[in-house]
Order: sequence, then structure tokens, then C-alpha cells
Amino acid sequence: MMGDKLLFENVSKIYGEGDNKVTALDNISLNVRAGEFVAIVGPSGSGKSTFLSIAGALLSPSKGRLLLNNEDITSLSSKELTRVRLEKIGFVFQSSNLVPYLTVRDQLLLISELIGKRDKKTVKKADELLSHLGLGHRADHLPEALSGGERQRVAIARSLMNDPEIILADEPTASLDSKRGRDVVEMLAHEVKSRNKAAIMVTHDERMLDLCDRVVNITDGKVFG
Repeated sequence: MMGDKLLFENVSKIYGEGDNKVTALDNISLNVRAGEFVAIVGPSGSGKSTFLSIAGALLSPSKGRLLLNNEDITSLSSKELTRVRLEKIGFVFQSSNLVPYLTVRDQLLLISELIGKRDKKTVKKADELLSHLGLGHRADHLPEALSGGERQRVAIARSLMNDPEIILADEPTASLDSKRGRDVVEMLAHEVKSRNKAAIMVTHDERMLDLCDRVVNITDGKVFG
């Protein structure tokens, strides 16, 4: 039986106090299993960004627990949370977030450098990932030479570099037309399945939902589905 990669247990996130109190997430429980690709949908201001920030160990919950690969990360120090983000979580952002002055290969090696593990083996892994995602011929190019779809594929390759437990994608198709957007999400879904990872994608693009295993709706800080 496949285990839970990510588990929200009665998680709430509350900002402010007294009359200024805002409940961004309200007692959310949700699990994502290995090999599962989950879409998170909901209107603006519904709590999607807060949910993703907590899943990515960027924010701590006000109440409840967050388990990543059976490790309770709720009360870790900021230094330990940084380790968790570098070693266990892969991020794919809305606009690829590539560093303008780094080549495609060096974008991938940046994570290894932050962990202190850049060596011949990681360079080989970066080249293999780029080749696998159809970007081998782009390894020495800067982001400005790439199309939007190619940039997002680099972002997916980068998210896989640290062999994460979970991949978090925030509106990964927002800057792409529908065909390139679908190509990117298909690629993401394939990598999740073939590598037995877990993934969460926040999206407004309903045309991508058929590529996901499950759709979870967040409305007013509560989950449905």
C-alpha cells in the first residue's frame, strides 16, 4: 500500500488577533499519497496560497500538524525547515523563477550547491534530467533564449533535482497558452507517476483538471472533495 507523502491534520492558519482576526485555513485535514497528483482549486482569497505555503514549509500552521513523509515538521526551527525545503520539496512557480544569468544546467545545480553537494554525479544527474525532458540541447543557454514552455520544463527539471518527496506547483500554466500549458502539466503528471512522487498543483485552469487524480476545492479556508 502506498504511504502518505503529505498529511495535513486539523490545520488552521489564523492571522491577526481580536477584531482583526482572519482565518485563512479552517481545520483542514488532507492527505496526498505517493504517485498521486492533486489539483487545488478555489476562488481568489480562498486560502490556496496559504495552503501551498504551509505544504512547502514556508509558513507554520497556527493549529494542527503537518507531516511530510511521516516526519512531523510542525514545530521545527527555521533552520530545520530550510533543510526540509531543500531536501524534500520541489517547487514549480507561476513564472518559472529562473535566475536570468545562469545557464539551464546551472539552474538545476543551484539546489545542489545550496545543499553543498555539487559534484560530477550531480552534473550528470542534471544533464540526464534535461535530456529526459527534451532540453539537452538547451543546457548551455540562458533563460532569455528559451520559450515559455521550455522555461517551465526547466523549472520541472529543477524541482526534481533534489529527489523530493513532494512537488508543489503554483499556477504552472499561468504564463502559457493552452497547448504549452497542457504539455507542461502532462509532463509533470508523468514525472509524478514514474518517480512515485506526490504533487499538488494550485490552478485556475480547469482544462488541466482531467490530468490530475483528484481535485480538491478550497473555499473560505475549508476543503471540499
